[in-house]
Amino acid sequence: MQGMELCAGAVLVLLFIAVLKQFGILEPISAEDTGDTDLELSAARHQPEELEKLLARTKFTKAELQALYRGFKSVSAGGGQRPRPPRCGDTGVSVSPGARRPRQECPSGLVDEETFTGIYSRFFPQGDASAYAHFLFDAFDADRDGALCFQDFAVGLSVLLRGTVRQRLEWAFNLYDLNKDGCVTKEEMLQVIKSIYAMLGRSTRPPLRDSAPAEHLELFFQKMDRDRDGVVTLDEFLDTCQQDGDIMSSMRIFESII
Repeated sequence: MQGMELCAGAVLVLLFIAVLKQFGILEPISAEDTGDTDLELSAARHQPEELEKLLARTKFTKAELQALYRGFKSVSAGGGQRPRPPRCGDTGVSVSPGARRPRQECPSGLVDEETFTGIYSRFFPQGDASAYAHFLFDAFDADRDGALCFQDFAVGLSVLLRGTVRQRLEWAFNLYDLNKDGCVTKEEMLQVIKSIYAMLGRSTRPPLRDSAPAEHLELFFQKMDRDRDGVVTLDEFLDTCQQDGDIMSSMRIFESII
């Protein structure tokens, strides 16, 4: 059971990558790709960074970024959700520091949480994926404005698929650190564990006991909380993971995705 929660998190992120492939976001890159997408990237009204800057910030090639952008834009254009007027740019609403801005969905490249959750839920129809999708969305939404732009998406995927093991572990820690205060509490980890079980739903065999989330939580903290102060810091998380062969193996799985 050691490292189970982190391994489960890694596997579920891999399932997220499978969802992206299913909906064409990680489609195979054709040798016939032209500069059309390059032009789109620079011309899109709400594209936050030019292609050259994304090349510098990620470990993707130009062709890979073009393929990612085409798929991302197709999802942001609707993703199967009920059509609504685009709400791009300044909404005229004052937003206090730290608060989420109004939800946005725009064909120029923004995916809101509702669209993100809808796509994810289709892959787990036997359970409730909403809570886990929310946590995953927050982990990708670097500026926490309630809208996933292509910049957030590309940078996050680059860390997961091409980053160092330490960078991937830091990303995983950020996923578990729900309030982003630099440590993971038992309450936060329990929410993540429960969201995983809720998403898997009836697909787990044998069926999980009602006490399973609490049991797995205690195992996680016995392993990670080295000073027994009731929270797991980033340093504790990194040190423990880097000394665990199973956890390190789970992090290396990402290297074979694309």
